Amino acid sequence: MKKLLMLIAIIFLGNSVVAQDKLYLMFEFIKVDNEQEQAYMETESFWEKLHEQRVKNGDIIEWDLWSLQPGGEEQGFQYLTVTLYNDPIKMMSGAGNFEVALKAAYPKMSEEEINKKFMATSKSRDLAVRVYLEHIAATKDNFQMPLGTIAGINLMKVSDENYENYEKFETEIFQPIAQKEVDAGVRGNWGLMRYMLPTGSDVYATHITADMYKDYNQLFNGGSVSGPELSEAQIKKIQDGMTTRDMKYKYMATLIKKVR
Repeated sequence: MKKLLMLIAIIFLGNSVVAQDKLYLMFEFIKVDNEQEQAYMETESFWEKLHEQRVKNGDIIEWDLWSLQPGGEEQGFQYLTVTLYNDPIKMMSGAGNFEVALKAAYPKMSEEEINKKFMATSKSRDLAVRVYLEHIAATKDNFQMPLGTIAGINLMKVSDENYENYEKFETEIFQPIAQKEVDAGVRGNWGLMRYMLPTGSDVYATHITADMYKDYNQLFNGGSVSGPELSEAQIKKIQDGMTTRDMKYKYMATLIKKVR
């Protein structure tokens, strides 16, 4: 109920109550059969140019394509696209004139050719899961997310009664630790996102945390930053915080395409 009320408030109270610097993200988890890998890459190259035009038109802020590990056909999803918005209404409604963006991106392409591209899109992949998220916390950094960026995508499930405690745990315990690593140059970015949709008791996860590094070398060889020795009270706080969520799954994602 708490999550449903939050969603209703965001959508129906309008932009006047939404902070201007808030970010909203649409995650699309994609399945691709092994024999469709090349066709899928061609599909995303077609859409990449279209997303470039959508950015120019102000419909979206950014678009990324990530390759997921473990990536076999039995591991669920092989790719993830992330579309970034500055407005939940734009995200939920698919705002923007798609036809205008399409014609601007491909002015010489015939209707028949475009239809073939759309057919190829549906054949090359299965858009299996779509998630709408609100970005609620992040480290302060200037991380530019170069191609090859590595992100640990952690899917967390939190019960309604633990929402406040879990988010407080992430922002008061893990965010400062991540900030120290960012400041020391051994991490690129850390962020916390909350599901807006889907919601309900059967939802697989309710939050996502992302740990970003410029490459695997930074991830494995950057080292860690030593903090002060923890007191018994602080250790108990961490232990209590860990019980507020169930970490359902972790993907390691590699950034392979981006539009800014």
